Amino acid sequence: MESNEDYHRICEVPGVEPIVGSAIISAVANGKQFKNGRNMAAWIGLTPRLYASGDNSRMGSMNKRGNQTIRRLLIHGARSVVNWSGKKTDGLSLWIQALKKRMPHCKVVVAVANKLARMIWAVLSKGEVYRSPEAKAA
Repeated sequence: MESNEDYHRICEVPGVEPIVGSAIISAVANGKQFKNGRNMAAWIGLTPRLYASGDNSRMGSMNKRGNQTIRRLLIHGARSVVNWSGKKTDGLSLWIQALKKRMPHCKVVVAVANKLARMIWAVLSKGEVYRSPEAKAA
């Protein structure tokens, strides 16, 4: 993994440590088999289950189908990001702080894990370096 450029790029994403990065690279490779980040998050099992009948559709609990190991690792990384977000002022941390005001802690952690999976897909598929989201002016 030392010579893999994708590995080094995704390790720049918050919450992605060497173990998480190597697991993702070994399972996903370059991420081009997924159409978008949501498809990768769904493959991992980090998207809400959709219930639909006729005109009614609603989102349910987290869909636990998918790669259990990567899901578990991303959730642990997201938990770390959520715990440290109160002391930071970057765009991701401000988004997390806003979520924490209106959602339970565990749902915030899963939402952040979903966002991390989407960020990882973007870094892998576009071949770019991770850029931290900028804070929006109030």
